[in-house]
Amino acid sequence: MQVSPDDDLQRILNNSQDGDIITLSPGQYLGNFIIRQQITLRSEKLGGATINAQGQGHALTLKNSHITITNLHITNWGDDLTEQNAGIYSNEKVNHERATDLLIENNSLTGDGFGIWLNHVTQAKVVNNKVRGNVQLRSADRGNGIQISNVTHSHVFNNETYETRDGIYVISSQNNLIEKNTMHHLRYGVHYMYSYDNTVKDNTAHNTRAGYALMSSRRLTITGNKTSDSEDYGFLLNFITQSTFSNNHIKNVWTKPENKVLGRDGKGLFIYNSGYNTLTGNIVDTAEIGVHLTAGSENIKIFGNSFINNPTQVKYVSNKKQEWSENARGNYWSNYLGWDMNNDGVGDTIFEPNDGIDKLVWQYPEMKMIMDSPAILILRWVQRQFPVLKPPGIKDSHPLMMPHFSQPDKSNEAIAVASTLTPAPLKEKKL
Repeated sequence: MQVSPDDDLQRILNNSQDGDIITLSPGQYLGNFIIRQQITLRSEKLGGATINAQGQGHALTLKNSHITITNLHITNWGDDLTEQNAGIYSNEKVNHERATDLLIENNSLTGDGFGIWLNHVTQAKVVNNKVRGNVQLRSADRGNGIQISNVTHSHVFNNETYETRDGIYVISSQNNLIEKNTMHHLRYGVHYMYSYDNTVKDNTAHNTRAGYALMSSRRLTITGNKTSDSEDYGFLLNFITQSTFSNNHIKNVWTKPENKVLGRDGKGLFIYNSGYNTLTGNIVDTAEIGVHLTAGSENIKIFGNSFINNPTQVKYVSNKKQEWSENARGNYWSNYLGWDMNNDGVGDTIFEPNDGIDKLVWQYPEMKMIMDSPAILILRWVQRQFPVLKPPGIKDSHPLMMPHFSQPDKSNEAIAVASTLTPAPLKEKKL
């Protein structure tokens, strides 16, 4: 069915039948439209037709399963975040069941509130959309680009979100795949809360406060993601358990000079109250602090990673010692000065990235000015000769001589982790 801007689009939607395909001719369609049937609403080409919500409410509200929205430009929906104003909004169970098989593809959305909001949905696909927020609003007053809540077995793929609050926000959702999205000029690129058994794979975030902020979740697979030019964190892990972080690349995490205060430093990995996780094959390059562990972040496996060009490689706040190697394979440290006499790719002397001198520097930052002085070198030598003086910290007994991207990966565990790059069929688990 072909529809023009002069037609009554809401009346046509009300009279449609399941399976109908409604094609919008180029032009503007003013209003807040509700879809109650299992239909396709589309434009013949991307952006050919514009849904303009005139500054209030939702632009499109989906109230059924098996709905496809494609090739539309959606704009000017409301800015009331309490009412969850969104460009595309689905938040209603169908016959007391989750809405299913929603396809939102190849749309461009520009507005103040949330871009795409899905709640109580399963087997949705959000693919190839572009969501842009309003930079005239404070970050906290904008909605998220794509928000999924109580969503299961869904795929968020190859979208671009920018100038919203967070790029992709996931809460209370399970068994979803977040893949190959690009997120930039945001607070957080991907933001996870209270979710489990999800995969975050091959996404790219840049120019954020945190590339990936993962909180209060378990059994996540985080692999092949990139983040660059973050101000506070590359990856923020807060109460994350039983999860695997592999082959992610973190680059340039540095707090802007005008935002500098004591204790605010760019952290490649910030791990807070998170245990029973595995980190392998990751690269942390040029962060003020490579990795910061605190508040009970223990019983974790960290091996096969590369820490490059970070002024402080590790900041560890705990009373328990940790070994950062597995099966005689540790991590690469760009400031490791040991040697490899037998040429097996592993250093012959252990590396301790946060000794007592480092702890003094954290307490008294002005000491950074004398870090290479003879006095500091003598203190480090004394500490090595008298281990009783050493505080609890990190020890890498098998430091690697080459960074992760330039050496073969031979560890059995790393191979097992790599196998997660092809996710198994999604199967819901109970908490």
